[in-house]
Amino acid sequence: MAKILVVDDEVGIRELLSEILYDEGHTVEQAENAAQAREIRLRLRPDLVLLDIWMPDTDGVSLLKEWISQGLLTMPVIMMSGHASIDIAVEATRIGAMDFLEKPISLQKLLKTVASGLLRNRTLQSSSFKAPRSVTKEVINPNEESSWSDTCLVPIDQNGSCKLGNVSLDQPLRDARDAFERVYFEYHLMRDGYSMTRVSERTGLERTHLYRKLKQLGITSTNRRRNNDAK
Repeated sequence: MAKILVVDDEVGIRELLSEILYDEGHTVEQAENAAQAREIRLRLRPDLVLLDIWMPDTDGVSLLKEWISQGLLTMPVIMMSGHASIDIAVEATRIGAMDFLEKPISLQKLLKTVASGLLRNRTLQSSSFKAPRSVTKEVINPNEESSWSDTCLVPIDQNGSCKLGNVSLDQPLRDARDAFERVYFEYHLMRDGYSMTRVSERTGLERTHLYRKLKQLGITSTNRRRNNDAK
């Protein structure tokens, strides 16, 4: 899943958050102060950081500013505190924090905020991708007399066919849609540990509709168990 760093000087909070995130399938490391957080940040290169504001050596806002000044804020940072004022929370988000969680943190709020942070991280990583010139091709509209052209920024196979992931774009729309939906649902099933409840919530489909859709696409419970066991 994702690599998450939890920074908090209270061991009970660190362990509780780590246990919850670990149960969600993430890799979690803990730091009790800014010094440890700096070391783990460089070694782990986390996908997301949960950072306490009040710490004994360097406070969380100062550490956030330090990472920004050093060009190390390459991941979403979610600030946490049970004592911080609204002004401090606003300041933290203004300078670069993604969000702020007030302690005690509810399970639902934690998971929702972490999911949003990881989604933002994946979006930023994807937006930095640029297809090599060797896997691009020019698409020219033969009905246009002008020299209009566009660039297909998706990988192409040896026959010059455009593909989006493993989905060929050179096939009938119905087939392409089914292929995409198959990849989409298999991704979410694997991402959520084959929990139909989570997949239902994440995809916005009722469980009955979800089961029907998976059956339609040929993604049976047997397929899911086999794929899960093979991981």
